[in-house]
Amino acid sequence: MARAWAVAASAARRYPRHLAHSVAHSIQQGLRGAVGSHPIGVATGPRPACERLAATWLGHAAVLLNLDGLTVLTDPVFSERIGLKLGPWTLGLRRREPLPVHEMPPIDLILISHSHFDHLDRPTLRRLVDRQTRVITAANTKRLIPTGFGEVIELPWDRATNINGLRVAAMKPKHWGARTAWDRHRGYNSYVVEGPRAQVLFAGDTAYTDAFKGVRSELAIFGIGAYDPWIANHANPEQVWDMFRQMPGEFLLPIHHSTFELSDEPAHEPMSRLIRAAGDDAARIVGSSLASQWRM
Repeated sequence: MARAWAVAASAARRYPRHLAHSVAHSIQQGLRGAVGSHPIGVATGPRPACERLAATWLGHAAVLLNLDGLTVLTDPVFSERIGLKLGPWTLGLRRREPLPVHEMPPIDLILISHSHFDHLDRPTLRRLVDRQTRVITAANTKRLIPTGFGEVIELPWDRATNINGLRVAAMKPKHWGARTAWDRHRGYNSYVVEGPRAQVLFAGDTAYTDAFKGVRSELAIFGIGAYDPWIANHANPEQVWDMFRQMPGEFLLPIHHSTFELSDEPAHEPMSRLIRAAGDDAARIVGSSLASQWRM
């Protein structure tokens, strides 16, 4: 009961303010004739160089991966504001910092962990539509994906598929998948992506769980924010480090922090707590600087 009151109090403090900001911002955009999403396109030039494994954090849960020359993009959210669309208005949260990129390389695969607005952003996906791009998403979320992609695959828990030589397996994290109050049937996934020379875990959103114990990975991508007061659905940094140690993982890329004001903890608290939790192993934390590429 105490936890439920804390969650309700957190929402009451923040959401009316965000709603007011959303309306004011949408009116300003309408007066200027501006669009609601960040301008971003897909490059038509040469593909990126072939890497064993490279990763670039693009804010929140979006990570651009290069596995042996194949590009994988996780939970892309490039809009300036996320939330419910009402005509030209978007009622929701605004990015704390501008998107650090304006053009993406050709994308082979997009992974969508679940349908929450901060992970499945339809305006962003519409800008990334390409017949050469495939999308893997959670159960009962396919209809939310814009049309025009080469293929959209709903991948249930404990199932796997192969995309251009990559094996992608879906796992069950500790979270939930509803986009609204009326669609709690929607799924929510973590993914293990296995390339020829490296394996990556993209945990998506999860509370503390032993689901990842024994999952080998060269790179583990975990969310470290939105735990105060949402600890029942989002692990805190110390819990993330414990899950990472149990895998075992070689390197940890932290996401889901300092991009949107989803919870009550200060923007930079998750990273500082994670570094303290890692102690002498903090060098295994990689890719935490926005738009900086890490290579294995």
